[in-house]
Amino acid sequence: MEGSIGAPYIFDNVPRVAPLGLVVSNGARSLGEKINEHLTAWAANGPFACDSFIIESECPRFSSGDGKGLIRQTTRGYDLYFIVDMGNYSCTYNIFGHTNHMSPDDHFQDLKRLIQAVSGKAHRLNVIMPILFGSRQHRRNARESLDCAVALQELRNMGVENIITFDAHDARVQNAIPLMGFDNVMPSYQVLKRLFLDVPDLQIDREHFMIVSPDEGAMNRNMYYASVLSVDLGMFYKRRDYSRLINGRNPIVAHEYLGASVENKDIFIADDIISSGESILDIAYELKKRKASRIYAYSTYALFTNGLNEFDKAFQEGVISGILGSNLTYRTPELLSRPWFHEVDVSKYIAYFITALNHDIATSAIIDPHQKINRLLLERKASVS
Repeated sequence: MEGSIGAPYIFDNVPRVAPLGLVVSNGARSLGEKINEHLTAWAANGPFACDSFIIESECPRFSSGDGKGLIRQTTRGYDLYFIVDMGNYSCTYNIFGHTNHMSPDDHFQDLKRLIQAVSGKAHRLNVIMPILFGSRQHRRNARESLDCAVALQELRNMGVENIITFDAHDARVQNAIPLMGFDNVMPSYQVLKRLFLDVPDLQIDREHFMIVSPDEGAMNRNMYYASVLSVDLGMFYKRRDYSRLINGRNPIVAHEYLGASVENKDIFIADDIISSGESILDIAYELKKRKASRIYAYSTYALFTNGLNEFDKAFQEGVISGILGSNLTYRTPELLSRPWFHEVDVSKYIAYFITALNHDIATSAIIDPHQKINRLLLERKASVS
């Protein structure tokens, strides 16, 4: 066990809110099974031991494309955790003889179908939605929809009491549901642990290492890394052409750098999402022009919507040394096979969170992993010396 924030033995000594159940959507099956493995292992020798906490469920489709949610065992009185991956486009269904890949809209509808199938019999409903539905459409700049806010209100109206998400594009969207639980979790400890394990020769000091924020929106997360690691912070800001729209966005004209010299320093860049990856690559090439040493980038959601070829090229040219991404959303087999990709496993972190909520234990230590990061740094220094 690791202090007071996640020991397996808390299953033995602290009463549960209600029996625990996981309702895992098809798109989140891999992540859900890993979470379940941790939970069943911790409970194995205690009074709540069971073979699996996963509640059997599915969302079949009719040939017309209509769907329904099915819960295949009782959930009466359960503390239910619905786990859903809004970004898993590998899931498919048939409609009029054609194969259709599921979009975030499809996944959200299936989530609501499964909640309906519970029929109000559960003790409590909780949703673990790493990629927050509609999170990239979180504010109104013109006559446009507010998808994320409306989705959160829909879940509240269906009886959901807690929503756990990771690295939300803008966590202020929780203002749409001010009277219900909303946790925006950052897996900072897991990221640094993976980085230090995979790149053991990194020297974490001001002379050899630096944090660089890719834009103004990512400053908070990069400020946190710079603070806990006690290193300098630089920043790029995006100069956009506001006279044009391309793919729904104003195109970036240039990335301008602000900060101390990066010459001969290893660089770490953190962001919430790599979509096409163009921004990260532009920044990496700019940093190389400024004589930066190795460049590592982390994104909670490594989507690579334009494919991997440009990153393969950048890796071969020594521009990018590695990309870290979490297992909170779907990763293609091609991505997982790349030598420059380092996967950050967040399943144990989520299992801690579920355990804490199910036993009505404070989650503050889980949300703020500052002590664990300090311990990680001390262990690293001890191993190096």
